[in-house]
Amino acid sequence: MKKLFSFLSLTLIITSYAQTLKDFSVHEGYKKISEARGDLDQDGRDEIVMVFNTNTRATKEEYPETDYKRVLYILKNTANGLKVWKEASGFLISSGMGFSPEYNSPPEVSIKNNALTIHQEFNTNSRHRLAYRHTFRFQNNDFYLIGSQENFDDTCEFNILHEVNFSTGKVIVDEQYYPCFEGDKAPQENFYKSFTHKLKHPIKMSDFKIGENQFPVPGSKRTFIF
Repeated sequence: MKKLFSFLSLTLIITSYAQTLKDFSVHEGYKKISEARGDLDQDGRDEIVMVFNTNTRATKEEYPETDYKRVLYILKNTANGLKVWKEASGFLISSGMGFSPEYNSPPEVSIKNNALTIHQEFNTNSRHRLAYRHTFRFQNNDFYLIGSQENFDDTCEFNILHEVNFSTGKVIVDEQYYPCFEGDKAPQENFYKSFTHKLKHPIKMSDFKIGENQFPVPGSKRTFIF
């Protein structure tokens, strides 16, 4: 009886909360480019996550004719239709980002173990590829960043990995450098560091922007930027 009462209470809370959310509708001129489904708040019901290219120009100068902002929606699937649970855009790269953006893949979204992961990548020039993977979890009544991974790779000179798991505090900095041609020297020495760093203030999804957060890498002059 106690379990039944708890289940009914939770159901009533979820139902009441869902009724306060606004209806979801696709804005005119928006184009859906990614979608994923999964349970993000452990209520036994799948949420729907969608990413759209908007019709709002970004501020980038290289490809102004094709560079549009993107937006992510986390939607509740209710008896009264889809409701907007969360809307965010600050951490999404625009459609015209990088070198030859027409060859960029759309963001990949996935839900696993009640966490949402967004993978984005683009070429910074004809040799360099930059990839981001950010993971968010619903906790304390909001979505927070719990993981960040950045891979910066060259076709021959370097492979750089910066990764942090904010749930455990584990940080990895792994920078490998190579000569492009036989007889040449690597551009600099390899560097590897594994350490623990805890955020003083967890970062909300709505506040997160790539490259605007940092902390020092102990025992070096490097800074971990995410």
